[in-house]
Formats: sequence, C-alpha cells, structure tokens
Amino acid sequence: MNQPLQHTTVLLDEAVHALLGDGDAPAGTFVDGTFGRGGHSRLILQRLGPQGRLVAFDKDTEAIQAAARITDARFSIRHQGFSHLGELPAASVSGVLLDLGVSSPQIDDPQRGFSFRFDGPLDMRMDTTRGQSVAEWLADAETAQIAEVIRDYGEERFAGPIAKAIVARRTERGPIASTAELADIVAGAVKTREPGQNPATRTFQALRIFINAELEELQQALEGSLRVLRPGGRLVVISFHSLEDRIVKQFIAQHSKEVYDRRAPFAPPQPMRLKALERIKPSTDEVAANARARSAVMRVAERTEVPA
Repeated sequence: MNQPLQHTTVLLDEAVHALLGDGDAPAGTFVDGTFGRGGHSRLILQRLGPQGRLVAFDKDTEAIQAAARITDARFSIRHQGFSHLGELPAASVSGVLLDLGVSSPQIDDPQRGFSFRFDGPLDMRMDTTRGQSVAEWLADAETAQIAEVIRDYGEERFAGPIAKAIVARRTERGPIASTAELADIVAGAVKTREPGQNPATRTFQALRIFINAELEELQQALEGSLRVLRPGGRLVVISFHSLEDRIVKQFIAQHSKEVYDRRAPFAPPQPMRLKALERIKPSTDEVAANARARSAVMRVAERTEVPA
C-alpha cells in the first residue's frame, strides 16, 4: 500500500508565533488561508484558547479531505481560495496567515502535473474540480500569449523560443498532454541555464501561477485582509518567489504610510492602515533539513486603524 505523501511546513513556529503573539491561549478568530496538510492549523489550534476560532481555506479537494479529520469544534474549513477571506465580517479577525507555497504532496504526486521530475498529466490546477488544465490551455493558446505568460510569471528570458517550440510541437504532433513532453520541449529551446536548475523550472512555475491566477488571488486576499482584520490584528505572509514577495512587500509599504489627497491639501490625511513589523527567513538548520524552505520569506504587519 502506498504511503501518503508527506509535507514539512516551512517556518512553522515562527509563523504561528507571529500570528498569535506572546500571550497564552489567545481568543479571537484567526484565518489560515492555505490549509494544505494542516501544519500551521494544527499548531494554531494547540495554542488557541477555548474561545478561539480558526477558519481555514483551501481550493485543493485533497486538503479538504485532510481537514475533515480535524474534529476540534473551534475549527472550520472552506473549500475556497483565500481570496474569499474578505467575505468574513469586517473587523472580525485577529490574524490572517497566508502560506503561498505549493505543498509537497501536490508537487510529489505525478497525477497533479506540477513537477517536471515526474511524468504525469499536464494539469497543475490547485482545484481539480473546476477551470482549465495547463494542457487544455496550451492546446489553443497563441504563441504570443504563451510567451507573455512564461515571461511575466516565470521571468524566463527564453520565453519567445519556448513558446514557438510549444506551438511547433503542437502543430506537428497534436496537443501536449504530459509533463515529460513539456519539459523536453523547454529543454530543447533553452540554450543556457543557471547551474543546478532544470531548464523547465521557470516555465512550470509560470504556467502554474497563470492557470491558478495566483498573483491576482493574492492581491484580492491582501485587500480582503484589510477589511476583516481588527485593530492590532496580524497579517503574516510566507512567499516562495520574488513575484509573490514583491506584491506583499509593496502592499505593506503602500498601507504603512499616511495618504494625502492632493485635491484637498488642507484635509487631514487618511491614517496608515498597516504597520510593518518584521521580515523573517528560515534558519540555516531549517534549510538544511528542508531544501524547499530556502527561498521562503515571511513578512509580518499589524492592522492599525478601524476599517471603514
């Protein structure tokens, strides 16, 4: 019988401490925006007081199945992306945690199609019950569209040649259906690559981000967090690549200053809405034990004023 795929939660203790603070058995409602396999959620529940509540979100049906095994009455799970967290009541939440990484069980399951290390269906959807797979999108997308996605979401300098190779292969042999096919096409189009990095790394990242609208959903979740966080509530975000971290960094910076209306120079400024607290990287010991932690960056901010 196959053993279930395991996941090691990155920055586990640091994230939960940043979210809940130093007090014992905190009350209030907290949000885990990406349940995954429940690493953060389980530790949050251990720390929460009897009056505390934890609301988790996840698009992945396998994550929902894993969450169903938690019987704690303080816990609930929603089969939605974390962009929906803004639908919670205004100023009702004491902390929001967003772990933006793809879980190891998703990456390591060939049937999910996230990794070029295994041959499997070219899917990459976080929620396999809805939306287009990567294979379906690549079957019809134009060369310019494919190049734009690979360039913008993968920061891939060979985006043009890769896109042309994908369309040429599709025209000659039909739709590209597997991860191995796509990885071979990319390898043939990428002339040089950083030492130790597979030529397909940036392309697979780009297609996954695009097909799941990850950056758009992140922006919506950040905006939603401003609405639902109460004053003093914490926003904790763990990013794993520069595109995500840039959005988080700029969002916190944007809302960490007073805003003046140039059309009304004598009007009082709108108060800042967030206070940036810290930026944390995994320790050398954590990276040595879990290589997938090496690119992680955690940013922490605090809600400062009452939402309108």
